[in-house]
Amino acid sequence: MTEVAVPWRLLTEAGHRIVFCTEKGGSTPEADPLLLTGVIFGRLGAEQEACAFYREMARAEEFRRPPSWDALEFAEHDGLLLPGGHAPGMRQYLGSSRLQEKVAAFFMQGRPVGAICHGVLLLARSKDPSTGRSVLYGRTTTCLAKYQERSAYLLTFWKLGRYYRTYPAYVEDEVRSLLRDPGQQFRRGPRALTRRDSATDSSPAFVVVDGNYVSARWPGDAYSFTRAFQRLLDREKFPAP
Repeated sequence: MTEVAVPWRLLTEAGHRIVFCTEKGGSTPEADPLLLTGVIFGRLGAEQEACAFYREMARAEEFRRPPSWDALEFAEHDGLLLPGGHAPGMRQYLGSSRLQEKVAAFFMQGRPVGAICHGVLLLARSKDPSTGRSVLYGRTTTCLAKYQERSAYLLTFWKLGRYYRTYPAYVEDEVRSLLRDPGQQFRRGPRALTRRDSATDSSPAFVVVDGNYVSARWPGDAYSFTRAFQRLLDREKFPAP
């Protein structure tokens, strides 16, 4: 939720027009309610400001009636932002071969692409048709770190089962397996389990920029991730003379 609501708010304030898309389109998406109330004992959910952004976003026309991702012409847009999200319900997004084709085509145009948390997994699964390899094969990236995914799972398994395990494999392991040289290309960043960045404090965040591509680890990087993505958009729209 944070990975959608924070970018929506910051980019909209900066004058960008946001277009959402979903698998089938036409109906309003909904955030995981546990993230609004606190996943367990009122903890691990979204911060209050992100919840407020979400409630505002939920009233926006572009969010209430999104097109399907099959109908949306990605090439008509200036940038592509791929949020993440956990739990098995995300598989229809992360595992869609049609969406992966469209994401790969957009990425290879060289326009700005941002991916955060599990969103990096969608991008990593998107293949260059000329090589059959991931579009991230030669890129530097981060994603949800294995220790973050494992810690959340171990803290909540007794109550929520596999809520924090979207797939049997960890996100980091799959992303690393699709890189040419994971030891050099993958960036895990400093350890982060509780501290999150904000509109005024970027010190807890970790963001990786490689050309037209920006990646981040988890919702705790959302503000800094969005600002980095916005810089790529502005550079595309207003190139240096």
